[in-house]
Amino acid sequence: MPNKSTHFGYQDVSPEEKTEKVTAVFESVAGNYDVMNDVMSFGLHRIWKRHFVHLVNIRPHFQILDLAAGTGDISALFAPKLNDKGSITLCDPNGAMLDEGRQRMVDKGLLKNVHYVQAMGEDLPFPEDHFDRVTIAFGLRNFTDKGKALRSIFKLLKPGGQLMVLEFSKPNQWLQGVYDTYSFKLLPKMGEIIAKDAESYQYLAESIRKHPDQETLKSMFEAAGFEKCDYLNLNGGIVSIHRGHKLSL
Repeated sequence: MPNKSTHFGYQDVSPEEKTEKVTAVFESVAGNYDVMNDVMSFGLHRIWKRHFVHLVNIRPHFQILDLAAGTGDISALFAPKLNDKGSITLCDPNGAMLDEGRQRMVDKGLLKNVHYVQAMGEDLPFPEDHFDRVTIAFGLRNFTDKGKALRSIFKLLKPGGQLMVLEFSKPNQWLQGVYDTYSFKLLPKMGEIIAKDAESYQYLAESIRKHPDQETLKSMFEAAGFEKCDYLNLNGGIVSIHRGHKLSL
């Protein structure tokens, strides 16, 4: 039986092809990723991430899994909030991004109770009922099988734990035209000038468009077993913060 197809931007590909192509994109952009995020968002991504970290509501003893951790900017905001009993695990499927994240955490002196694991979000090598929080910041749209990943994450959370996702989403109608022009005309050109890589940034724009909208993603959370699911739109829905609970038994 042929493999079920998925999408890589606007291309229909096999799941295996998507994994390979996404890996190639992030190997290409790893060294310039944070600079491009500043340019792409006019610096707003730093505000979005700090608001996200605030809403995650870290307690010092928490066990945290930061999926699609990339260059470690979210983990670096979490780590100082933890005590000796708390820990944070940076997990990313891409070795180049994970190496970048490790080096930046080391450069910031964030060494204690910090762990690094290279793994796919759909096949996570962690025990069940282990984490107080699982977070994903600007990475869920790159997962090959989002539904499978959400089900996997649900199992890893302790009862009472939460999954929180910060991701580009569906902007309000009055923003859509301007946003499309920016994403498909200016963003690849900026990628070409700054990162010498227009193709990867064309994919990033397309991946945002193919990502489920707010209500669809909320329904996917619920289908994976999460309860009390909600979301918060930022900047007219350009990005959204999604939350799902694994309620205590």
